[in-house]
Amino acid sequence: MAHVITFRSTRFDIRAEPPNPINPIGGKGVLDWLRKKLSENGWETTDPEAEDWGWYVDATLGDAAYLVGASGEAEADASEVHWTIQIHNRRSVLQRMTGKNKMSAADPLSARVESILRADGGAVGLEVEKEALGTG
Repeated sequence: MAHVITFRSTRFDIRAEPPNPINPIGGKGVLDWLRKKLSENGWETTDPEAEDWGWYVDATLGDAAYLVGASGEAEADASEVHWTIQIHNRRSVLQRMTGKNKMSAADPLSARVESILRADGGAVGLEVEKEALGTG
């Protein structure tokens, strides 16, 4: 299962980001900001890395591990960006065998990211989808 958060915002300047060396898709700026906010809440995160669909970081808290991806698409004037944040749970083989750390509708990282975006992200039209993308 993955959670997908979509929103629009003028807070993050997609034009100021370093180019994604794989595909010209933004996401690093919003992840840099989100990493700082998550670390204030005890989460450990890696530096953003480029991917063909955008950018991602790994986030951990205790034995819970996630991949958090971000991609952005700017309007023609680049003032407002349509953002997509994906949150994927990374469970170990042992966690899968024992049924621990399943991603649920009340997932703590997903809830934290949503809360951060609502409070300080300049998010407009924020929507959260919880979709089944396999057994995680």
